[in-house]
Amino acid sequence: MTLVQPSPELQITIRRELNEDINTRESDLEHIKEWLRKQPHLPNTWDESRLMTFLRGCKFSLEKCKRKLDMYFTMRTACPELFANRDITNPEMKLVVDIGHIPPLPGLTPNGRRVVVLRSKKVDVDSYNIADVMKAVLMIGDVRLEAEEIGVAGDVYILDASVATATHFSKVNPNMIRKFLIIVQEAYPVKLKEVHVVNVSPLVDKIITWIKPFLKEKIRERIHVHSNIATLYDFIPKDVLPEEYGGTAGKLQTFHDQWMEKLKEYTPWFKQQESLKADESRRPGKPKNYEDLFGLDGSFRQLSID
Repeated sequence: MTLVQPSPELQITIRRELNEDINTRESDLEHIKEWLRKQPHLPNTWDESRLMTFLRGCKFSLEKCKRKLDMYFTMRTACPELFANRDITNPEMKLVVDIGHIPPLPGLTPNGRRVVVLRSKKVDVDSYNIADVMKAVLMIGDVRLEAEEIGVAGDVYILDASVATATHFSKVNPNMIRKFLIIVQEAYPVKLKEVHVVNVSPLVDKIITWIKPFLKEKIRERIHVHSNIATLYDFIPKDVLPEEYGGTAGKLQTFHDQWMEKLKEYTPWFKQQESLKADESRRPGKPKNYEDLFGLDGSFRQLSID
């Protein structure tokens, strides 16, 4: 698995978009490290490359970065179903590997964005748990905290609905969706720039309508539905896309397999990370509880960080 890093020329554009000042970024990093050391409820050491990814994802806003990191470690405690037992060789996780594709693609768009594809390969969904799919997606997210060595200008998601059925939809637990989307939007340094839904059907329109209230307004406005794959090329060039979408970058299955192998290599790291999470008993002030994080009575609570 190799993620193409931005060219020197593209790095300049990305740094400008991320407010990254090469003269102050190291002092910003030291500030965040010192802040972590002073938080009794958070791990006091963490990998510098991952901390830099958080800074970049927060456009070098120190206060926003602190809130993201706090939420990142808090969610590890609050959602063990998504952050514990992260071993891609476990039987339930191997099932996730086989039923779909979830890889970030190697190349970058001309404006420095990373493209991620999510696609199910099988209509039969009785044998897997949606939480395991979410866990695998977040595992890839954790690997990318280190793998995006120089930083990218954001993410672009392609959601392939070619095998989406009412049975798929019936497996979706609203509470789990709410948890997952809060984690993605509030706990990871992800700048979601575009969402492209391809191979759509009337059912897909209903699913999008149902899920939109779980998203921030600015993300809702970035959803593009394509009834014709050709319109996707207006946003993502063919040399970035896999062959399955008319591109020339390679086969989606190859990229997926490479990422699953990378997750296997990271098994010891994932095991080590299980102890690095928020300790609510040591949080200054009031500990966070389920209602603070996810709202009350199933209502989605918007946590406005940016």
